[in-house]
Amino acid sequence: MKVKTAFAVGLAALAWFALILQLLILLQVRRAAGLSLSGGVGNFFSYFTVLTNMLVAVTLSWPLAWPASRVGHLLSAADFRTGVAANIALVGITYSLLLRALWRPQGAQWLADTLLHDAVPLLYLLLWAWAVPRARLRWSSALRWALYPLAYLVFALLRGVWLGRFPYPFIDVAHLGYARVALNAAGMLIVFLLIAACLIALNRLKPNRHGGQF
Repeated sequence: MKVKTAFAVGLAALAWFALILQLLILLQVRRAAGLSLSGGVGNFFSYFTVLTNMLVAVTLSWPLAWPASRVGHLLSAADFRTGVAANIALVGITYSLLLRALWRPQGAQWLADTLLHDAVPLLYLLLWAWAVPRARLRWSSALRWALYPLAYLVFALLRGVWLGRFPYPFIDVAHLGYARVALNAAGMLIVFLLIAACLIALNRLKPNRHGGQF
C-alpha cells in the first residue's frame, strides 16, 4: 500500500471514529437527562463541524472503496478535494477564534472535540498539500465551494428559528438579531474566500511533476 493511501485510510478511520464518539457522547448525555435520543441525532447533524468532518470521511473513504465509480472519480478530483480542504480549514479556524474559549471539555468529550476541530482539519490539510496534484483550479471555484457553508447557514437559521435554539452563538438571531448575524456571516464568508484563495494559490505553485493521488 502506498504511503499516501495508508495515510488517507488512517485519516478516514480517525474521522469516522471521532464522529461516532461524538454521537455516542451526545446520546449518553441526553439519555442521562431523560431526553429523546432521536432529538440527539437531529442535534448531532445540525453542526457544521459534524457535517464537514463527515464530508472529509466520505471524501476519503469512497474513492478508496470504489475508485472506479462515478462518485469515486468526483470525490477524487483536485477541485472537489480542495473545496473540502477549504471547508474543514474553516472549521478549525472558526473554532479556535470564536468557540474554543467558551468551554473546557473533559475526558472523552475533550478527545472528540480535539479530533473534530484540530486533528482532522490539520491532517486533511497536510494530506491535501502532500497528495493532491497541481490542477487548473479557477479563482471562481472559491465561490462555488462557498455554496456549501452558505447552504448550511440557511439550514441552521431555519432550524434554529423553528426549534428556538441555534448550534452556534454567532448565528443566534434570538440574542443577536438578524443584522448582527448577517454581519457575522459576511465576515465568515470573507474568511472562507481568503482560505480558498490561499489554497488555490498554493496548488498553482506546485510543480507539474507533483502527483500521486491518494
